[in-house]
Amino acid sequence: MSAPTVAPRRRTNSRGRQLDPLALLEHLPADLDLELLRRLRDRSVVTHRDLPRAAVIELCRLAAHMEASDVASFHPLDGKLVITAFFEASTRTRLSFESAVARLDGKLLSVPDARVTGVAKGETLQDIGEMFNGYGDLVVMRHPQTEALDQILTGLDLPLINAGNGSGEHPTQALVDWYALLKWRPSLADSEPPEDQRIHLGVVGTPGAMRAVKSFIFMALAFAPAIRKITVVSEMADPFGADLHEAIERTSIPVEVIHDIGDELPDLDVVYMNSIALLGDSYKQLDTRYRITTGSALKPETVIMHPLARREELDVSLDDSVHNLYFAQAAGAVYVRQALLVCLLGRVHRLPFFD
Repeated sequence: MSAPTVAPRRRTNSRGRQLDPLALLEHLPADLDLELLRRLRDRSVVTHRDLPRAAVIELCRLAAHMEASDVASFHPLDGKLVITAFFEASTRTRLSFESAVARLDGKLLSVPDARVTGVAKGETLQDIGEMFNGYGDLVVMRHPQTEALDQILTGLDLPLINAGNGSGEHPTQALVDWYALLKWRPSLADSEPPEDQRIHLGVVGTPGAMRAVKSFIFMALAFAPAIRKITVVSEMADPFGADLHEAIERTSIPVEVIHDIGDELPDLDVVYMNSIALLGDSYKQLDTRYRITTGSALKPETVIMHPLARREELDVSLDDSVHNLYFAQAAGAVYVRQALLVCLLGRVHRLPFFD
């Protein structure tokens, strides 16, 4: 197969830090692990357990190749049909998945709102899963109920990507997050990063009720050699939930919970924020006392991440600063999801990176 053409360098986000995918590829120059990527074929990605550290690194390296090269001309998803079923509102996740499919010449069936499905008439997710089997090749689903994935999987035979289930998980958002971090500091992928490259990671929010934050921390625990400490800033005494709490008890990373962001902010290398928590059947915004602005006590090199959408906790004054990693984080989502879709749909052989 002919070699890929390196795409001209361009800004993928209008403000904030710019991330170069070549930085990750130059730091990890070995050939991609083709066998690992092929083993992802027909797999579902429902929780963080479906994306172990080795797979995360290889998918991020594949995404970097796709970002840096002319991949669209090879039409890797031609003939494949992806169903995006969003029973809960979404902007970035749905559009980035649909952009990823369209840019690789796949086709889409989209459910943008539960009200346009049989659910509005009482149809079960089990039956919807059975119907999806005849309509497409892979399903990307978001649903406000945590147990919805278990329900649809009783009838669905196609690979399923969890795009967020209630207060459960959002594993591909964590993949997007770590793609940004690995481009920002590629040494985080090393088995033994230098001491001065290890990070103090601050998480602002309630992981047990914030699926993006929960999945981010789960994935962070898999990168233990790269993290010297995790500090969670929350108004709750125990913000984790049972499953995350159990994983934290097993990790070698020091993890602490504090209630005042000012106590640790000057020492943080990465600040991961979110604003919306699912508590019971309703959503609650993060307390505005956790707000960060350009006047906050950040180190010059500290970066801020956010899955978006934001509220008052992340001030727009940071958008033009070097602390802003959140726009570059969002800009990388299409390439990460392209990499994942190509692998799950068994089209790795169509990419120009392998002979």
